[in-house]
Amino acid sequence: MVQERALGDRAGLRIPQILRAIRRMVYGSNDERATALAQLQDSEDGDPFRILIGTILSHRTRDENTAKAVENLFSVYRTAADLANADPGTVRRLIRPSGFYNMKTKNIMRASKQIVEEFGGKVPDNMEDLLSIHSVGRKTANCVLVYAFNRPAIPVDTHVHRISNRLGLVHTKQPEETEQELVKLVPKRYWLDVNDLFVRFGQTTCKPIGPKCSRCTLTGNCEYYRTTVRAKRS
Repeated sequence: MVQERALGDRAGLRIPQILRAIRRMVYGSNDERATALAQLQDSEDGDPFRILIGTILSHRTRDENTAKAVENLFSVYRTAADLANADPGTVRRLIRPSGFYNMKTKNIMRASKQIVEEFGGKVPDNMEDLLSIHSVGRKTANCVLVYAFNRPAIPVDTHVHRISNRLGLVHTKQPEETEQELVKLVPKRYWLDVNDLFVRFGQTTCKPIGPKCSRCTLTGNCEYYRTTVRAKRS
């Protein structure tokens, strides 16, 4: 237990340095995927409903395609009431770039109807109520809390899960476990930065397949690089 706590303390001290290094890499990148992600978040402009629907649409698709779908959808339907009463065929056409548009149309319309009927048309600002909405899991709920309400939380998607494990910050099997460990490990003042920076980093550098270790400045502190990449070269 003492050893685990000491490891956590050391990892906690690394967090500011890691975030600074990632920030320099991703904001210095001209990769189109980093640009698309930034545009998506900026276009939502802190609107809770847009962020909720945009996050649902982002499931299993690229951010640039999500951005197109969100722009198309909200050019026609602006509120939960609008979308709850929308024509499904029109919604499918508008969100087609996001992929899985038949399923996603059902999901976002059902979520919109629930927001109207149970929450007076306003997206709730707490985890319990958010999780009661159709198609909303912890990652989506945390994204809404962070990007819509500026509430400290750590949304953990596949990028955050992968990078946290590669760096050796955590050793977990599931994103839910990663969230639990990061909440204990990362000082709360950095929670709002973790998802944004780790996702951009995962899109541009620390990719699922073929990570660009040669241009990463974190290799000296990366467990994956030390045990996998460098080990293969030895």
